[in-house]
Amino acid sequence: MTTAIESIPLKTITHEDSSLGAYAGKVRLVVNVASKCGLTPQYEGLEELYRQYQDKGLVVLGFPANDFAGQEPGTNAEIAEFCRTTFSVDFPMFAKIPVTGDHKHPLYAELVKQHPGSTGDGDAFRGMLSGHGITPTQAPEVLWNFEKFLIDRDGKVAARFVPGTAPNDPALVAKIEELL
Repeated sequence: MTTAIESIPLKTITHEDSSLGAYAGKVRLVVNVASKCGLTPQYEGLEELYRQYQDKGLVVLGFPANDFAGQEPGTNAEIAEFCRTTFSVDFPMFAKIPVTGDHKHPLYAELVKQHPGSTGDGDAFRGMLSGHGITPTQAPEVLWNFEKFLIDRDGKVAARFVPGTAPNDPALVAKIEELL
């Protein structure tokens, strides 16, 4: 049975129709990504996670977004090329979408609705943003690039991690292993 979140229409980065339902039965790590962010090196760790756990049923799904300080200005083709050549990204990437605000994509509206709270030190991350003159979003909105949502094999949002959570963070890895 397909869940609400699995039936939301999506486009791949190459403009093909898709949905999270295409990955039904897998543990899905949904991450809003950006190529010009201080957290962009997380692509490397996300790819490592994908390679390490792919055969056990994990799929990492990247969703480029330009919502935060214009840090994803490129076209889908430019983003795909950057990911491939800079970080050898092989995990599935999707078309650029808004993940916060009045025009956020229905996927992110549902993710936030299903899991409004995050694991990790969101206050510290908000403080860091404020220290750089950036007004952070307010909870439960997505805080910044590289926020992570874990969806279990049954299509339910099981966990959410703040952007500063590295892909190899023990809490994130433990949750992935628990769901696998």
